[in-house]
Amino acid sequence: MLSACHDEGPVTPLPPDSILAGGETTIFSSGPDAFTFPLANLDQASIEQHFIADGIFDQQFVSAPAAQFGGVGPLFNQNSCVSCHIRNGRGIVPQYNGDLNSGLLLRLSVPGVGLYGGIVPVPGFGGQLQNKAIFNVAPEGKMVKSEITQMVQYLDGISVALVKPVYTITDSYIPLPPDVLISPRVAPPVHGLGLLDAIPEVDILMAADENDADGDGISGKPNMVWDVLLQSMSVGRFGWKAEQPTAAQQAADAAHNDMGLTSFYFPVELCEGQTNCVDGLQSGNDADDETTKLFAFYFQTLAVPAQRDVENPHVVKGRQLFTQINCSSCHQPKQITGAHEISSLSYQTIFPYTDLLLHDMGEGLADHRPTFAASGQEWRTPPLWGIGLTQVVNPKATFLHDGRAKSLEEAILWHGGEAEASQEAFRKLSQIDRNALVVFLMSI
Repeated sequence: MLSACHDEGPVTPLPPDSILAGGETTIFSSGPDAFTFPLANLDQASIEQHFIADGIFDQQFVSAPAAQFGGVGPLFNQNSCVSCHIRNGRGIVPQYNGDLNSGLLLRLSVPGVGLYGGIVPVPGFGGQLQNKAIFNVAPEGKMVKSEITQMVQYLDGISVALVKPVYTITDSYIPLPPDVLISPRVAPPVHGLGLLDAIPEVDILMAADENDADGDGISGKPNMVWDVLLQSMSVGRFGWKAEQPTAAQQAADAAHNDMGLTSFYFPVELCEGQTNCVDGLQSGNDADDETTKLFAFYFQTLAVPAQRDVENPHVVKGRQLFTQINCSSCHQPKQITGAHEISSLSYQTIFPYTDLLLHDMGEGLADHRPTFAASGQEWRTPPLWGIGLTQVVNPKATFLHDGRAKSLEEAILWHGGEAEASQEAFRKLSQIDRNALVVFLMSI
């Protein structure tokens, strides 16, 4: 479809089908609403259901009793999905200490192995700090951020300042244990989750190489997690450490932990030790079965935008470098979906740039908080599709699990562990080639 040359020689043409990041589901938009469209191949009935679900996603839930959309809390972080996932994209980090409107939260645990191999919740707090509460209930605490700055130098002498946030908890309603493990997590984008849901489990497992049998330095492994509906262990796909097995359970878990909404997935209120925070604040589940299914349907039927500027020589060169320095070993460009209950998601050739596996990313990115099979240095390979539109959708958005990277360049420079060799190769590139790689990422 295209060919291009660079001063250093010819480069590999871009395969035409990679433009269609979501296969037949792909939409063509590059504006602020690029992550808000339904799958392009949905039938009319499903489109109507999608927009009903869209209203639920935007809805602000209130405390009980309420005629509609009651049951938020008693403890929570935000009272709507869109408060964290701005225009379905990334959340924003706290803009100041005490900022209650950010899309970043703190996961908590204490050392040890919990139920089904998961975390051990913190007594009196559970697995997440809720910094908001309904009337007459105390928020669990406040998050406070400090920063550590380090310098990284390219081979050509140009330096970049990398800033690492460090979060602590103050004003906790009861003392936290001294061995509490804290992991900051910024809200990720939610487009394309249905397509990731439809990748066959066997394909994810086949890509794993936990003991690095091929000797390439990359040893991805699946996170085996608890599937609430199946009542068995399944391959994790969603969350920064692949803690959730399906898009539906991911949606229900977020509603439960972030907004305090019980459902048939998670029917127990989050009342971790406060005597005036008890079960039964609202009879039945806060989110009824229909609402819970609509949460999931919205996540599952959000489209991904097409790749852009594919004929730009810098994009073509950047794609070659992406493979050359081995970014593609973890951010695997191509996947093929299998059968899915939403037929529009089935049998699509897609380009999410992820293997959905866990990788050791080194001490620099470590949170030291294990989750199921994920160690304190391991993270799931995040999908890259749409990453070039991140700051178009939300100009305040930043990158990586805790939002520390203000640019894609900074995000690359934080890579360590299994990605150390790729990061070093990037650091040794000329400024022209570094820019070309970033331009390619901006096109995805």
